[in-house]
Amino acid sequence: MKKSFTAILLTLAFCITLVGCGNTGSAASDGKLAYWTADSAAMKSLTDFVTAASDEKSDGYIPVGDRVAVFDMDGTLTCETFYTYYDTMMFIEYCLKDHPDRVSDELKAAAREIKPGYTAGEELARNFAKAYAGMTVSELYDYAVEFGRKNTDSFNNMRYIDGFYLPMVEVVKYLYENDFTIYVVSGTERTTTRAIVANSPIKDYVSPEQVIGTEFEVKVKGNEDISSNMDYKYADGDELVFTGEFIQKNLNANKTIWIEREIGKYPVLAFGNSGSDTSMMNYALDKRNPYPSAAYMVVADDDVREWGTQNWEEKSAQYTEQGYVPISMKNDFEKIYSDDITRADVQYVEPDYGDEAPARESDELEEAA
Repeated sequence: MKKSFTAILLTLAFCITLVGCGNTGSAASDGKLAYWTADSAAMKSLTDFVTAASDEKSDGYIPVGDRVAVFDMDGTLTCETFYTYYDTMMFIEYCLKDHPDRVSDELKAAAREIKPGYTAGEELARNFAKAYAGMTVSELYDYAVEFGRKNTDSFNNMRYIDGFYLPMVEVVKYLYENDFTIYVVSGTERTTTRAIVANSPIKDYVSPEQVIGTEFEVKVKGNEDISSNMDYKYADGDELVFTGEFIQKNLNANKTIWIEREIGKYPVLAFGNSGSDTSMMNYALDKRNPYPSAAYMVVADDDVREWGTQNWEEKSAQYTEQGYVPISMKNDFEKIYSDDITRADVQYVEPDYGDEAPARESDELEEAA
C-alpha cells in the first residue's frame, strides 16, 4: 500500500511538472485567450504570430531580445471616454477641486471649458504642464495615484484606475509570458503614465523604464530659472521639480521618434486605437524591420458595455486597408471589465465646482483620431 501511494505521488508530481513546463503563456492549448470570443480573428492572428515568433524552426521566429511590443495606453489598454479619461479628469479635479489655490484663473477657465467631444491635443498638454509647475516628480506621481482612487461617473463601481480592458491586460500578460518586452507609449505625461501603470493590472509586466510619455520640463529645485542644469551638481536631498514648461506631446510621429530614441529598434508588435497611433503602427510595419511584424487597432464600437460610438464597418475597412488588424470591442471582447463594473445611465454629469471663473472661447484642439 505504501509503495502504491508513493507511486501515485510521483505520478502526480510528474504530471504537474509537465503542465507547468508546457504552458508558459496565457493562451490555452487551443490557442485561445479567455477574455476574447472564441471566433475572434484578431485573437487568432495574434496567437499565430506569437506561436511563430517563439518557434526557432519557424520562418516567423524572432529572437527573444528583439521581441518588442509597444502599446498606446488611453483607449487601447484602458478607457478614455470623457469623465474616465484619466489625465484630463485629473487636470480638471486638480484645478477646480483639489488645489484651485495653486493654479491661475486662466487654467481654471481652461479646465471648465473641457466638455464631451474634446480632443487631447498639444494645447491642453501645455496647460497640464503649467498646472503642475512647482510640484516635485514624486508629488505628481503620488497625486496621480491618489486621483486614480476616485470614482468616475461614467460607470458604476469604477475608479479611474479600474478602467483597464481585461482582454488587453490578458494580451500584455500573454506576450510577457512568451518573452516579449512590453513598452507603454502614451500621449499622457510620463510620470502620470508610470503612476497609472504601476497601480494597474499590468504592473508586473511593464517596469517604469518601459514607459514612454509626453514630456514636461524638469529641473533641480532652486535652479528652475537657469536655462540648463548642466553646470549644477546634484546633491543628496535635492528635489526634481516641474518648471511649468512643455517639451513634447507624444502623439503621431513623435511616438516613432521616442521609440527609436529610447528603445533603439523596430517593434515587432504595435497596438493602438486612433489616428495618433498610426505612426507607431507604420514604424512597426516598416519594410526595413528585420523581423515579421503586426499592428492592431482597437475599435470602440461597443455602446452597451462601453460608450463606444465608432462604426465597425467603416473603421475596420480603413484599418485593414492601412495594413492593421482591427479589434472590435463589441465582437472580439468576451468581457471588457470585471462583473461589478457596468455602464452608468448617463456618461456626462455636469459637476459643481463652486464659484465660476470667467470662461473663454475654447480653441479647437489638435485632431488625434
